[in-house]
Amino acid sequence: MIGRLFSLVVDCPDPSALARFYEGLLSLPRVLDSEEYVVLRSPSGSETVTFQRVADFRPPRWPDPARPSQMHLDVLVDDLDVAEPKVLALGATLLEGSDKPIGYRVYADPVGHPFSLVTAESVAIGQ
Repeated sequence: MIGRLFSLVVDCPDPSALARFYEGLLSLPRVLDSEEYVVLRSPSGSETVTFQRVADFRPPRWPDPARPSQMHLDVLVDDLDVAEPKVLALGATLLEGSDKPIGYRVYADPVGHPFSLVTAESVAIGQ
């Protein structure tokens, strides 16, 4: 095992408004509320959904490959430097612009879907 699912991240124009919808749908309490991010998390911590503001958001149209869905996984790992070669060996690509910031790195899966490896350090910053 390389890591554990930490969060499903949803791109949107207004994190608070979209989080309000999912609070009602999923009965998950809001644990972080800022202009840029809203995080819903179950009391056990096992389910997390994060809503992040995206400038110039264009909503997805399904099934329209020109306007695909805009979500990504955050995968919790103990050590980025240990996990990175493992995900690269599986076929991931470190995305340009992911200049290895402290606590997280962004990759693409073999067909281009983005996902992030995150550490407890970055999770603590976002709580």
